[in-house]
Parts: sequence; structure tokens; C-alpha cells
Amino acid sequence: MNLLEQDVSPRPEQARDFLVGLLLRTAQGDHRAFSEFYGQTARKVSGLVQRVVVDHELSEEVVQEVFLVVWQDAAKYQPAMGTPTAWLMTIAHRRAVDKVRSSQSSRNRDHRWATSAPGAYDVVLEAVTAKMDARFLIASLACLSALQRESIVLAYFGALSYREIAEELKVPLSTIKSRIRDGLNRLRTQLEPA
Repeated sequence: MNLLEQDVSPRPEQARDFLVGLLLRTAQGDHRAFSEFYGQTARKVSGLVQRVVVDHELSEEVVQEVFLVVWQDAAKYQPAMGTPTAWLMTIAHRRAVDKVRSSQSSRNRDHRWATSAPGAYDVVLEAVTAKMDARFLIASLACLSALQRESIVLAYFGALSYREIAEELKVPLSTIKSRIRDGLNRLRTQLEPA
């Protein structure tokens, strides 16, 4: 039984020290410490993210992203700069706000596209640009693993939802989300100008 599971409530500094220890061990690649850190903090993160994002599925994605950041950046945590909980909640809040902004931006873009006047652009230029973009994108897909490529192709070219892809490939939903997120990150790196 760990310190935070005991019947006696730990003093705040004991709880803080316990979480600091978990983060330090996580920074060294300790999966058990990360799992324990997740168990101790996930409810707070989920609550904050749900209040900011509102949409349940998007909230789950954000929580997953937050803990991925914790796993990857645990070594960046500096106890002198604040508590582990404050560090974690800052990451969670930033990710949640980014998700809301991204989602709103996407809706605004879709709305502008849907309401733009027909014929307000050069059809030939649009067709040439689309073909060039498609060729470049197809060439860029080669940088992905076969599993990432398959998931992304089903999502973006097959117009399937995460859940539909998971059912089609008989893989857990979280695995599909991870494959697509990691693949898109790799594509972004590939497609961004150097």
C-alpha cells in the first residue's frame, strides 16, 4: 500500500514528495512509477479537461495526450518550480485549451468553405494544386509505419471514424487514436519546411 492509499491522510508535503518521487522514477523510464502517478492524478486531470473541452471523446483524447507528455517530459519537471500537481494541471489546461481552439478553428474553416460563393476561385489552379498536393502527400505517407499508414488512410481517405477503424481492424480504440496521432505527428514533421 502506498502513502496515498493509507487510511491516515498524508500531509501535503508527504503527498507532494511521493508524486515528485514518482515523476523522477518516470523520467528514468519506470513504467510502474508512471502507472502509479497516473492512478494518483488521472481523476483531477480528467475533471479539468472535461470542464474545458466538454466533448467526452475529445476530453479522453486530451487526457491521453497529457499523460503522453508526462511520460515523455517527466525529466523536465523541476520540483523547485512547483508541485507535480501544478505542473500536471498546467499541461492539462494548455492541452485542453489547444484542443478547443483547434476544434473551433476547424469549424470556422468548414463554415467559411461551406458559405463561400461558388465560382469564387480558379478551377484550373485548384485542380492542379490538388493533384500536386495529393502526389506529395502520397510520397510522404512512405515515412509512416504500415500500421500508421493503414489507420490514416482509413480515416482520411476512407472517411471512417476512430471507432469504425477500430472495429474494422479489430484493435482497441485507444490504439487507433495513438497510431493516427503518432502518424500525423510524423507526417507533420515530414511536410513542414526545414
